[in-house]
Amino acid sequence: MPPALPPILTTAIFDLGKVVIDWDQRHLYRDLIPEPEAMEHFLAHVLTDASREKVDAGEPAAASVARLAALHPAQADLIRAYYEQFDRTMRGPVAGMVPLLETLRARGVRLFALSNWGVETFPLARRRFGFLDLFEDIVISGAVRLAKPDPRIYRLALDRFAVRADEAVFIDDMPVNVAAAESVGLTAIRFTGAMDLAARLRALGLLP
Repeated sequence: MPPALPPILTTAIFDLGKVVIDWDQRHLYRDLIPEPEAMEHFLAHVLTDASREKVDAGEPAAASVARLAALHPAQADLIRAYYEQFDRTMRGPVAGMVPLLETLRARGVRLFALSNWGVETFPLARRRFGFLDLFEDIVISGAVRLAKPDPRIYRLALDRFAVRADEAVFIDDMPVNVAAAESVGLTAIRFTGAMDLAARLRALGLLP
């Protein structure tokens, strides 16, 4: 009996922030806290990754602001600014990514997104960026109350997309999220830029 052929990749699942959308909290806070060391201290010790991850996993933004403001009352206005001025954290598409998505779609590759993002702020991105319509469906962590790298959110997304893990490649800028994707059977690529990604997708047969 001949060996089974490897599965053919038909689908690409993308993270959004820093992969498709040029999002960075520093885009906002460079204006609000002009001194670089003070800005980095604020992001490392007040509006931390851990605090934002709670919102990504479903905590209401108001609850997060209240909790952080109680801990850091002198920084309350800067904490509130993150959600009140969230649009300023997004500059547009990551260079080269919209043409790459359009090429993949034109070749018949199914496109989906799986992103850690607060449910209250994602509608700002949806209204602003028409290129998000290139995706058949988008799973937002805050809406499902699970966040990467929890393996459950990858399985939930695959079930919702009706895609098998061995049919899809997952693209994310965070190594921990790439490793989690591989743990559930996805082919996974760490994103470092559109040109490198195109080369990696070409090697997988998804681009000519």
